[in-house]
Amino acid sequence: MTVVDAHIHQWDPLTTPREFSGLAKLFRYVPIPVDLAKRLAPRREREFVGDPTPFVHPYLPRDYQQDAGEVPVEAIVHIEVEWNGKGRLAPADETRWVESLPFGVDTPALGAIMGAGDPTAPDFGELLDAHQAASRRFRGIRARVETHPDPQVRAMCKTPGLLTSSAFLSGFGALADRGLAFEAWVYSGQLPEVTALAERYPDTTIVLNHLGTPAGIFGPVGRNTGQHPGQRRELFVRWRDDLAALAVHTNVVSKVSGLMMPILGHPVPERGKPTPVPVLLERISPMLEHALDVFGADRLIWGSNFPVDKPITSIPNAAEAVATALSGHGADDKAIEQIFRTNAERVYGIDEL
Repeated sequence: MTVVDAHIHQWDPLTTPREFSGLAKLFRYVPIPVDLAKRLAPRREREFVGDPTPFVHPYLPRDYQQDAGEVPVEAIVHIEVEWNGKGRLAPADETRWVESLPFGVDTPALGAIMGAGDPTAPDFGELLDAHQAASRRFRGIRARVETHPDPQVRAMCKTPGLLTSSAFLSGFGALADRGLAFEAWVYSGQLPEVTALAERYPDTTIVLNHLGTPAGIFGPVGRNTGQHPGQRRELFVRWRDDLAALAVHTNVVSKVSGLMMPILGHPVPERGKPTPVPVLLERISPMLEHALDVFGADRLIWGSNFPVDKPITSIPNAAEAVATALSGHGADDKAIEQIFRTNAERVYGIDEL
């Protein structure tokens, strides 16, 4: 069985404008050890990235191919990542840049691109048109809407409730009118907002990233998140109930991805020694089992979230852990094939290329 990795990031902070380009250039020209820089970085950044090494170097098709190892990845979906260009339509430049990368040259094919965009911006519709002109593989946008009540948990959005604001909903109509999809990366406390959005736009595909990213569910992060087992249990119960409510809406699919993000509370292992699969299974199995129960195998999609998850795991280990947990909860070979390939082909129109 071949695989579609439906959630990866490609970047070159040295030659393209990224929010972390300044840091990458500093490491290039100033001999600061990465481990020292990690200790000096703000706590909220340390807890989010785990290890800054992947962020200070280019991550391109050959890098991904090497990380994929023996996982038979046939195609990938690129998800926007902190493009910081100038101009109203600058996010479309990332789509154009990704389209130009050497995918399919001894590397997996480029299946689809989910670009960046802000539905509250007055020129949002024009930006969507620019994305579509930049690549025939453009399938929709991901907006930076993640917010968290704990100020020490890294989040780009400082406006609680943005997903249900009139400005966001008005702009979102331009996405819906074009038949494009919305990639929703939120923290778990925002799941009810995603549910409200799905209810308002029932004909628009919404792809929930990373099962809603319940920060701190595996260990303490931030100032007061996941600090003790009782708090983590409360976090799990709320996440469980809110995910079930979201799954009622059939226009929503969820990615079983990003479950090894450091912000979930994973201890960061020594560099080059990924967390063993049995340890990952113990942590993520309850989440995956619940996701399978409420979404079903036809509305789950696997993605590696590389290289963001790289400080915790490898792509082969991540894929093995997810497949093992789902199989142990009743997913047969057909269901595994849906989750690891055919659902992504359907949702992102990859089979139409």
